[in-house]
Amino acid sequence: MSIIEKDISTRVIKLAFQVDKLLDITREIGHEKLEETLQEFRQQLDAPFTFVIVGEVKAGKSSFINALLESDKEICKVAPMPMTDTIQQIVYGEEEKVIQVNPYLKKIYQPIEILKEIAIVDTPGTNTIVAHHQEITERFIPYSDLIVFVFEAKNPYRQSSWEFFDYINSEWHRKIIFILQQKDLVLESDLKINISGVIENAQKKGLNDPHVFAVSAKLELDKYYDISGFKEVKNYITQNITGGKAPLLKFQSNINTMQMILQKLDVSLINRKKQYEADVKFREDIRELIDDQYNKTGKQISLLTENLVYTYDEIAQKKLNDLSHGLSFGSVLKRSFSSIFGKEAGLKEWLSTQSKDFELQLNTSLRDKLQNGIIDVAEHIQLMGKLVDARLRSSETILKNNDEIFADIAERRANVLKDLQQSFSQFMNTAENFYDDTLLSESSKMAPNLVAGSGIAIVGVILASVTQGAVFDVTGGVLTAVGVLFAGITLGLNRSKVIRKFEEEIVRGHDGLQADITEIMSDYTRRIKFKIESNFIEFDKMLEYEGKTLERVERVEQEISQELINLSASA
Repeated sequence: MSIIEKDISTRVIKLAFQVDKLLDITREIGHEKLEETLQEFRQQLDAPFTFVIVGEVKAGKSSFINALLESDKEICKVAPMPMTDTIQQIVYGEEEKVIQVNPYLKKIYQPIEILKEIAIVDTPGTNTIVAHHQEITERFIPYSDLIVFVFEAKNPYRQSSWEFFDYINSEWHRKIIFILQQKDLVLESDLKINISGVIENAQKKGLNDPHVFAVSAKLELDKYYDISGFKEVKNYITQNITGGKAPLLKFQSNINTMQMILQKLDVSLINRKKQYEADVKFREDIRELIDDQYNKTGKQISLLTENLVYTYDEIAQKKLNDLSHGLSFGSVLKRSFSSIFGKEAGLKEWLSTQSKDFELQLNTSLRDKLQNGIIDVAEHIQLMGKLVDARLRSSETILKNNDEIFADIAERRANVLKDLQQSFSQFMNTAENFYDDTLLSESSKMAPNLVAGSGIAIVGVILASVTQGAVFDVTGGVLTAVGVLFAGITLGLNRSKVIRKFEEEIVRGHDGLQADITEIMSDYTRRIKFKIESNFIEFDKMLEYEGKTLERVERVEQEISQELINLSASA
């Protein structure tokens, strides 16, 4: 092995490592066709420089190959009717043999010297293999090194061939030459017109310097070498491909193929990244919308609490005034005498009545305001859901399900988004997700429970116990002058203590009511917010996976691109 061959071999090994890295990424993104292409490409890195012969049925492809290989035998069968749509790969072998690789591909081994440097792939007619067209495009075009378009010399304008040319030239940028076969059947003047027509057509389609050769396989096989046109074709091959140049050309072609695959990946990756960024922004917008509505609901709860507490304070202050007046010395004595000599209730009964009245006023006022407040908050939270539902239906789709590389990812995203929209629609149509029936039914009990919890409901009992020791029970006996004097002195000393105790209970009730309402309503809104956010679990998982995958794919793609640049520069 020469130094050049050793150098090429080393670089092929390095290239194979990059192909393996790209294969790993391809498996990760789940693109089976690209994976198959890369696997085939990986196996062909050490293959000879490959000619892929394409053209319509009856264009003379098989005859052209037989003449090019200068074989006494008919390597590619020539028949008056189209042969089976089988692809034939002709390679060098010490012995003649044919291996059927699959129903559409067979490998032909021939001990022909030129096949040590090149391999030839004979394809069925471009207008007859629609069902198996992928067998050509996926298996051979990506790692072909020279595409040989064979036309009938008398009519090189067949649509199917030029459509296939468009695919190869635009998708893979392969090196291409044109063969006008069966020139012996065309007048020289017509042949020149058709050659010019092919050149002009190729240039219009973006091929800057098209090479066109007019040949006759019949004349070549009949040994009319000077006029068959094959001399010019063989000179082109000798000058540009064989004679030791093929390995380096093959390596450069492989580099180009990898760069083309990366370019395809990069184009799709741009859309996939844009879709990911749009989805992240979409999800952030929904979070902001939910948080904004949640904060607005929090303010609504604060207003409700302030309203309830204000009502409580207003009733409590009035009751404090009543109590302060009712415990004055004159009022106590008057009530005591009246209870003895008249029908008016005594001090104990009056205090008990005040306690019950206080509780009744609080419960009635707070219950009505609380029920209305709960409904208002629930409606506000439902508005949060409606806004999210509307936002879900305006998500932007950038990555389409016909994307060349990421069609499966686009479909998976579409399914996740569809499931999210459907589940959220069901969520919105389920009333109990927003209206807490238990909270509403218990609201009538909530006010007294809150009052009892804050100690206000037992103020009357506390006052009764305090005054019991300060203002003696005068019911059941005649109040003496000494008794009246004692009562006045005792009440004067303890009245302020009683009022202060009541004021302390008012403050404690105020704080307890405020804390309890805030906690109960905030817990309610937190639960609804959690339910709304729970709908996005699968979508969030998809975004997390996408973020990690894109980061990894971009990093590996950049690494491979840089290594290809390095390998290409050293070639």
